[in-house]
Amino acid sequence: MIKEEFIYKRTPKTISLEADLIIVGGGLTGTCAAITAARAGMKVIVVQDRPVLGGNASSEVRLWVLGATSHMGNNNRWAREGGVINEIMLENIHRNPDGNPLIFDTVLLEKVVEEKNITLLLNTAVFDLDKSAEDTISAVHAFCSQNSTQYQLNAPLFCDASGDGIVAFLAGAAFRMGAESQEEFGEKFAPDKAYGELLGHSMYFYSKDVGRPVKFTPPSFALQDITQIPRYKTFNPKDFGCRLWWLEYGGRLDTVHDTETIKWELWKVVYGAWNYIKNSGLFPEAETMTLEWVGTIPGKRESRRFEGDYMLRQQDIVEQKPFEDTVAFGGWSIDLHPADGIYSDQAGCNQWHGKGVFGIPYRSYYSKNINNLFIAGRIISTTHVAFASTRVMATSAHGGQAVAIAASLAKKYGISPREVGTLHLEELQRELIRSGQYIPHVKLSDAADLVQKAIRIQASSTLKLSEIPGSDRWSVIVHSVAQMLPVSVGKMPSITVILDADAATSLTIELRKSSKSYNHTPDVTLQTKNIALTKGKQEITLNWDVEFDEACYAFICFMKNENVKIQYSEKRISGIVTVFNATNPAVSNYGKQEPTEDIGVETFEFWCPQRRPEGRNIAMKLSDPINLFESENLRNGLQRPIASPNAWVADYDDKTPAINVHWNEQTKISSLELVFDADYDHPMENVIFLHPETTMPFCVTGVKVYNDKNEIIATLDDNHQNLRTITFSEPVLTENLKIELTNSNENTPVSLFEIRCY
Repeated sequence: MIKEEFIYKRTPKTISLEADLIIVGGGLTGTCAAITAARAGMKVIVVQDRPVLGGNASSEVRLWVLGATSHMGNNNRWAREGGVINEIMLENIHRNPDGNPLIFDTVLLEKVVEEKNITLLLNTAVFDLDKSAEDTISAVHAFCSQNSTQYQLNAPLFCDASGDGIVAFLAGAAFRMGAESQEEFGEKFAPDKAYGELLGHSMYFYSKDVGRPVKFTPPSFALQDITQIPRYKTFNPKDFGCRLWWLEYGGRLDTVHDTETIKWELWKVVYGAWNYIKNSGLFPEAETMTLEWVGTIPGKRESRRFEGDYMLRQQDIVEQKPFEDTVAFGGWSIDLHPADGIYSDQAGCNQWHGKGVFGIPYRSYYSKNINNLFIAGRIISTTHVAFASTRVMATSAHGGQAVAIAASLAKKYGISPREVGTLHLEELQRELIRSGQYIPHVKLSDAADLVQKAIRIQASSTLKLSEIPGSDRWSVIVHSVAQMLPVSVGKMPSITVILDADAATSLTIELRKSSKSYNHTPDVTLQTKNIALTKGKQEITLNWDVEFDEACYAFICFMKNENVKIQYSEKRISGIVTVFNATNPAVSNYGKQEPTEDIGVETFEFWCPQRRPEGRNIAMKLSDPINLFESENLRNGLQRPIASPNAWVADYDDKTPAINVHWNEQTKISSLELVFDADYDHPMENVIFLHPETTMPFCVTGVKVYNDKNEIIATLDDNHQNLRTITFSEPVLTENLKIELTNSNENTPVSLFEIRCY
């Protein structure tokens, strides 16, 4: 029993905690930053003001996680973000291919609680902080509403991943809110006042059919006149969740302090929309449907942006500006929304894509004023226009990982975030790549990697691509389709394909490439052929008078002709894909991007892959084999296809594919790192979309490792991840390692991107 007499005033129970790094915000950015930092040996405290992790991706909001892949609706091939965010998405698709948002919550929570270096404080909100100097934070103060406990959290380093930037704001860091003028940074896409300066919040609902009539009586606060919403006729019983991303409001308000006002307006809209669907009489199929879930907090898009040593601009994105200190990348469109949101008579968004991914410099990830504060997520140092691309969750999470590795180096050397970039940039980039991060234009260079010192890497076989074998699968060329093939310096090989024409016709076939070898936008036409076809099946050979002066991807484009069928293959190969000049209105892809005025973006066509089980390769034979799948790729410092496959691929007929790494003397190995192909083209949306497989078809599923005595020293079974580390209980002393690999997908030859030994 507890009994206390009256006193004048009580204070909450207060707990003081210390860590190496305090991360405020448990969205995907903070979550990935925490896991990355913990694995790098830091003691981390995560302060999250909600009951679950994930932010806009959590079951509280239910927005799909997207980044550079953009629903497979742009030309960014093999562009899914790497590192922990990739690990999370692969784990989720393995467990949760149906996109249940509650299961995604558990994947995030499990990843965090499994890290012993992380202390997680849920339902805990930061409200104050202490400084040891004008430019240095010493502690943050937070309160948990569930256990009525106040926390004083002390650390030498802080990361603000809170979305609204509560720590950076309280610390007095310079910030911006709203849109810059065109004149300040020369951004031609900067919006005018009529369009608005801020993106609003959104709220979604889920419905379900219960198989019996269900009535709906709207609450009194529901929107009564649905015609106040210019797009009201697009409401229908089939759309639910974040397909209704355009249920947006608040861009004319203070998107920090007016959030509760915005939430009530969105509730008003949601219940008014459901009333329209249920009771207007226009949707008889809704009679047996009921509301299953309505969001209780809005998903925020934009509020404050904090200034670092560099502000990313529109031109940096469009021109794909190379930065010496690139640590992350983006690839979502420049995606501005009208400030009036659902009440606007304009389109719900205004999206303009780039021809490829763009780098984000490290200087955008720390405050220029507060010397121990990292900034991450949507609050990083960008202009409003550039923010329209960098704000999406997978891009934000990728940046959070960069911050985490930078924090580990700041701890290691006892230096500030800024000094990490000036004194230890090479180490920062190296450790990021080792953790799975992809950094455009940066190869892994690691003197400690013993594979770099091996005298040879021997493969049981190597694919010499002379044929993509045909199947009984034929498809009409409804949309122009291109087979992407990697080519090296030299003459383009001849291609033989089989076509089936319904009637005599002419088929146009073009050979294209990208104007930048590291991009995958086929914007340069090298040669065009018009082939006369007779009715029926026929084999045609395409001889090209084209020489390539650098490694890149060639696009053999079969232009739209609905009188012609083309033969496809069931064989799927790492670094090989077909793309289609179709449309994807979900990401403003209408086959071609063509601005009608000069807004600082480029004109080009979209050639995008299809989702499996579609998206097969075109059956073909090549006059000269493509020899770009050699075992030396395993130590070239690149871990995904870019201008070349960058993978070792075994021959189709190799039943026991294996790699042997040989040294010229006994070598002591403590750990082995393997990088597999987990299909960086698949966006892996965590909600709404259904995914046809739980393990990517290119991914190695089983591994056996042998020493020079032919003894098994390690195994991996049922693998579905792309980056696996085997740490030996005792260092292995051997002159060679033999690595046997299996893939459970019989139509995909075994492949591997990289081997590293330490």
